[in-house]
Amino acid sequence: MYAMERHEHILTALGTTGRVSVADLADQLHVTAETIRRDLDALERAGHARRVHGGAVSAARASLAETTVVERAGRRTEAKRAIARAALALVPPTFTGAILLDAGTTTAALAEALENWQPEAGVAPLTVYTNSVPIAALLHGNSNLVVRVIGGTVRGITSATVGPAAVAQLADIRPDIAFLGTNGVSAEFGLSTPDELEAQVKRTMVDRSRLAVVLVDASKHDDEALHRFAGLDEIDVLITDAPPGPALAAALDEAEVEVRLA
Repeated sequence: MYAMERHEHILTALGTTGRVSVADLADQLHVTAETIRRDLDALERAGHARRVHGGAVSAARASLAETTVVERAGRRTEAKRAIARAALALVPPTFTGAILLDAGTTTAALAEALENWQPEAGVAPLTVYTNSVPIAALLHGNSNLVVRVIGGTVRGITSATVGPAAVAQLADIRPDIAFLGTNGVSAEFGLSTPDELEAQVKRTMVDRSRLAVVLVDASKHDDEALHRFAGLDEIDVLITDAPPGPALAAALDEAEVEVRLA
């Protein structure tokens, strides 16, 4: 097989799974591991891949890769809606208390599900804290919700408030449930995001909540961004749309994280 054909095979695999291993590619293409490493080096130089231990990931999954909330809004929408429906089960009409919604497109799907939330007769309105400008704008019209916006500096790429003011405000509350998004979840690195300021906010959300619930679609399984904001043992529930792979599933089980499939 020519190098160009191998490169096309590798790029197809990266486009499908986001990650490839040297050993698997060598077996599939009947070449040596060293040949595959040279192929991956060439693809990295061309900007198509990023070398990692034992293989490579798509360049789009690099530790600092980040797309805007608008760009992500149209991706995997059905998976996010399914995850949102599963998350909504934690906030039934009988729920009394306060929740916290992190910024992100999967938490935004949960906000859409909450837009018409109504309590049972005699149940107090639901208090919703959020550091997401779009989520606050979506929910503030529902009289059954008391929407409280976490202040701070708004990051244009995610429309999230970040910085010392946001962290300080979060440190002074104890929400019953925090629903968080993440750019990656892996067995070794835990939960991570590309931006340091967002990592600080997410870390405080995890620390201050009574129950930390992570909403993550399967495309982010085994992915790692630059800044870790929580270990697996610091979260309580993970809601996703497909079963995690063996290594991640074992790590989640060891950390006693409840995994719910949407």
